[in-house]
Formats: sequence, C-alpha cells, structure tokens
Amino acid sequence: MSSRESILAAVRRNRPEPAPLPPVADFGGAATVEQFTHWLHFIGGQVIRLAAGQPLTDAVRQLYPEAVRVASDLIPATVPVDQHTPTAVLEAVDVAVLRGELGVAENGAVWVPEANMLHRALPMISQHLALVLDHRSIVATMHQAYAAVQHTGNYGVFIAGPSKTADIEQSLVIGAHGARSLVVLLR
Repeated sequence: MSSRESILAAVRRNRPEPAPLPPVADFGGAATVEQFTHWLHFIGGQVIRLAAGQPLTDAVRQLYPEAVRVASDLIPATVPVDQHTPTAVLEAVDVAVLRGELGVAENGAVWVPEANMLHRALPMISQHLALVLDHRSIVATMHQAYAAVQHTGNYGVFIAGPSKTADIEQSLVIGAHGARSLVVLLR
C-alpha cells in the first residue's frame, strides 16, 4: 500500500458519527401586518390591503392602469408564461402578479416558491411585481420562515422590495437589476 493509499484509508476510518443539528432558537417577535408593512415600506415596497371580496383584477387595474402585458395565473393574463418562455418575452412584461406563500414581519420579505413563479426569471425580470399574500401567513422572523419553507420544492426566493443597487458614491438606483416596484396585496 502506498503512502497516499494508507493516508486516505486512515481518513476514511476516522469519520465521526453524524451529530444532530442544534435546535434553532426562537427569537420571538411580533408577526403583525403592521410590522411587515413598516419594513416593506422602509425598503421601497408597498402594501395594499384588499377589502373583503374585492376582486384581485380590479385592484391590479387600479395599481397599474397603463399595464398592457400582464403575466399571472391569478388573474386573466395577456402574456402566457411557462418555464420555456424566452426571457425577452418576460422582460417585456409590464406587471407579473404572483402568489407569495409566506411573509416575514422583521424584514418585509415574501417567500415565492418556484411553483408560483410560472418561470424562474419572471419575478426578477418583469417591470413591476405584485405578490398576493394571505395576511395570516406572516411570521415574525426569518428563523420561523426557514422552518416553514423547508419542504416546498427545489427552488424559491425571498423577495424584499423592488430591485435596488448603489454605486460607491451611494447613488441608489431602483429597478436596475429587476422589478422597478413591488406591491404586496394582502388578503
């Protein structure tokens, strides 16, 4: 046996037993619509509370009266989108209306799993993004959010506000690398 082989064999024999991960601490906090709204507004997003029975289509028309190219599976769409839609088509979408599964009160983020996106790039490349969220699905912290989304598919994203970037001179640009606006429609 060569030196290399004996070293590798020793390494293979010296594998420690797997240990369970420690429990995640619950840092508490309030899972309130008010806190969620505060933080989303702070980072450049907007929250609209839909009235009971208010049609989603009407709310979207009021928010985006100029929108011609709408992608959604929640309201009538003018741009059909699936996983094979070219990104050039997605980039021309005026507004994407998608379902968010979970909101996070401590930072205003919304979890959107791949199954809700129509296309992985759609939430990031459309001109404007509207996420529909049940107000009862807001949790207090990211710890609670990650615990809740562990088994929701292969891909998903937390979206917090519109796209933002800044240069070294601290010039903030909204919408340079993604949606120019984010509205969360709370039901």
